Amino acid sequence: MTSAEEVDLNVRILIIRTECSVLKGRVEVHHCEQPNKVIQQDSSEAKPHHSRHLLSLELLGQQVVLKMANNDEKAKKVVVIYAPPVMISHLVPLVELGELVAAHGLEVTIVLGGLTDDAAAATSSSIAEGAATAHPAGLSFHRLPYVTRPRDVPAHDYVLQTFALARASNSDLREFLRAASPSQVSALVLDFFCGCAVDVGAELGIPTYFFFTSSISGLAEMLYHPVIHEQTTALRLRGHGGDDDHVHAPGNPPIPLHDLPAAYADCLSLFLAVAEQMCKSHGLIVNSFRSLEPRATDAIVNGLCTPPGCRTPPLHCIGPLLKLGEVGTNRHECLAWLDAQPEASVVFPCFGTMGRFNVEQTRQVARGLERSGQRFIWVLRRPPDQDDGKQNTDPDLDALLPDGFLARTKDKGLVVKSWAPQREVLAHAAVAGFVTHCGWNSVLEAIMGGVPMLAWPMYAEQRMNKVFLVEGMRLAVVMEGYDKEMVGDEEVATKVRWLMESDGGRELRERARAARRRAKEALSDCGESRTSLLELVEQWKR
Repeated sequence: MTSAEEVDLNVRILIIRTECSVLKGRVEVHHCEQPNKVIQQDSSEAKPHHSRHLLSLELLGQQVVLKMANNDEKAKKVVVIYAPPVMISHLVPLVELGELVAAHGLEVTIVLGGLTDDAAAATSSSIAEGAATAHPAGLSFHRLPYVTRPRDVPAHDYVLQTFALARASNSDLREFLRAASPSQVSALVLDFFCGCAVDVGAELGIPTYFFFTSSISGLAEMLYHPVIHEQTTALRLRGHGGDDDHVHAPGNPPIPLHDLPAAYADCLSLFLAVAEQMCKSHGLIVNSFRSLEPRATDAIVNGLCTPPGCRTPPLHCIGPLLKLGEVGTNRHECLAWLDAQPEASVVFPCFGTMGRFNVEQTRQVARGLERSGQRFIWVLRRPPDQDDGKQNTDPDLDALLPDGFLARTKDKGLVVKSWAPQREVLAHAAVAGFVTHCGWNSVLEAIMGGVPMLAWPMYAEQRMNKVFLVEGMRLAVVMEGYDKEMVGDEEVATKVRWLMESDGGRELRERARAARRRAKEALSDCGESRTSLLELVEQWKR
């Protein structure tokens, strides 16, 4: 028997799908006036070392910040997003999801758990900027009490530590939700590192969702992980098989064993548990869009990726979650340099907040860029073998780069120390190629800029993303040698020149521009991603 409430909800969703033009326009975003939730950096004083979305955690109070309505008004439903703050590449899109949901009239609280006092101190040294600049008044933050770092987990194992610390915060999350009144909380949204909290949601009767911050193809592989483990010894053989050893997940191109994330083998039981936890959830939300990854989307929706006997939760593709068009009060000097370059003439090597090369690899890249003869803007971070405890300091370009490199390339190239506004660079008309580590946030920024990619994956799921980009979406070509000790200058020069000058490079650029058109269509008022988001919002408002 279908209840009257379910009928009413289905009617609302039908209206969204068929008459979504009525829902045009975005809710105006206002600055939050509450001072102790997020700390904002004055962009005129300093540049961020890592991401534009870092939080100053030490000033996030531990009080419950869910807003309760006055007695004479109906209480707003609250969406709680549970995030691991030490995973910046996960936190950024989680915050952007919160901003987007809050802009549609729901109260959103982002709960930060799994923090030790030393981790919080380290993170708080990075200045909060992005999340504070223009988020809806309905968005707030709450830090759970600090937890003790588990002694049985190796301190150097970042992935194991993140899972363990999130688990240690479960009891505090439970108490927080109880204090906030579970009946008021319409959804608990989890990052997969916090997946063990699915049992907290079930215990309190709160519908629980997962927000997967990477690709739909990556989600398909993760859901299929238990089947791969049961039917093959592929994960146990990682790194020991031949070049023909591949993993096959429905909807995905074959993935070479050496391109699987190392954590899938090193933390096998945890990732098997994540797949099971996802199957228990009320829905899977992904930072991507169907028309970018149609085969993987269909495979998940049709139940091909979950183990036999497991249900497939509803899939909500709502990406790309990028705040396009936002520009800081001070325009970065590299953009002025780009303004002076011809259209579609510049290649942009940039490797994320953690991507750093040793001195010799850095010099190979420099020689390759020079030999290519192409214009370039290169973001260069201090090599790990030059740290001396100064990881976040700018590199000494004269000491690091080949002799005379800066002088010889001054008319064609610009080397930027440590950080550049990547979204704005990729959106600039002068940029026609992106040498990338294949982090998913960077991939989405390239797609929204219509920029083709040279794939140079470095860590985490980036090698797997490389497979999806090259073999599935066909938006990139691989930089050979990424899986060896060194990518030589000849390979850099050859691939950069191919991308910028060849017919193949022009075809790749056309596919990238077509992907940008599809992304913008997905985000339009009646687009697939916007419609999927509005359906979720309607469910959560009930």
